[in-house]
Amino acid sequence: MTRIFRNLATLALVSTALAACGTADRLAQIGQEPPLSAIQDPTTQIGYQPVQMPMPTPTLAQYSPNSLWQSGRRTFFDDQRAGQIGDLVTVLVSITDTAAIANSTERARNGSQSMGASGAVGSLLNKVLPSGSEASAAIDLSGTGSSSGSGTVNRSETLSTRVSAVVTQVLPNGNLVIEGRQEVRVNFEVRELIVAGVVRPQDIAANNTIPSEKIAEARISYGGRGQITDVQQPRYGQQVLDIVLPF
Repeated sequence: MTRIFRNLATLALVSTALAACGTADRLAQIGQEPPLSAIQDPTTQIGYQPVQMPMPTPTLAQYSPNSLWQSGRRTFFDDQRAGQIGDLVTVLVSITDTAAIANSTERARNGSQSMGASGAVGSLLNKVLPSGSEASAAIDLSGTGSSSGSGTVNRSETLSTRVSAVVTQVLPNGNLVIEGRQEVRVNFEVRELIVAGVVRPQDIAANNTIPSEKIAEARISYGGRGQITDVQQPRYGQQVLDIVLPF
């Protein structure tokens, strides 16, 4: 128990120190708009990892004499759609999710157990047992348990927007790894949109756009930071208690 309390105290001190640093930064920004992030190379960001996926057996390009066609090419003429590292592609984000789930469970259980002794053993036990007790009914156990639960989920989400993404990697089979980030500041609130995933060059339209449903391993995040988001979050003390308290 002492070790548990010591660990909780350490966690509280660390959380308080981190919160103090964050509080000082926020106090220094009173009356100012939330700063926008600097434009940076996505591959240099903390946590970035190159994508690795199963690839087909590579084939060597073959050229035929007196022919303009190169084996392995998918088209005869090149176009201006994204296809190399650093190219831009516009992602048409369109998400419409609706889910309705209802569950209900009930459970009940009854049990009883009795045990006694008679004869010579019972006579000996009667001498040992407290007055008013009989060895013939030495043990009489019973138990009753019941539980019930119900849950309902009714969710509806709609998101429709556009964001330009950068090709950060070309996989050996020709698929493109893209990542895009967009920040919009309105008054004292910054809205952030992040899109990442793997796309096929064939799915990119002639106007260099691709719908979000054709992005494999899609990672789409839409959120914000600022005064409105700040008041919607519990205070850091409450968040620490929610993590530490077992009840």
